[in-house]
Amino acid sequence: MKVRSDDCPACGTRMRERRGRLELPVNGEKIAVPDASHLRCPKCGERILRFDEARHLRESALEIYRRRHALLTADEIRSMRERLGLSQASLARLLRLGGNTISRWESGRNVQSGAMDVLLRLIRDMPGSLDYLRGIMA
Repeated sequence: MKVRSDDCPACGTRMRERRGRLELPVNGEKIAVPDASHLRCPKCGERILRFDEARHLRESALEIYRRRHALLTADEIRSMRERLGLSQASLARLLRLGGNTISRWESGRNVQSGAMDVLLRLIRDMPGSLDYLRGIMA
């Protein structure tokens, strides 16, 4: 029996194209993305995202999360870092983060937690906070 790409992986029924609300996890929270394109099995309810739609859906979920929690945008993080004369790697070290985390935030592939957002705002808005962090990292 030949398996088609639009067959349900759970039950084998032919899946149908749908648009509707889907939830994606972002920083431990479920974020509902309205009007998301996906395949849905009419028999068992299994949902599948096509590769090209998955990236768009993830970006939408991150933007919804960022707006809901009033977090700094990717451009605001980049601007702050550049204004302070920090590389992505040096900011990551100061915040005790993985080496690629800042890059992912600045490219919009990931979003910072609320706690990290507060710390970024302190660095941006409080003179001396950067020197303080450098001092405790020495």
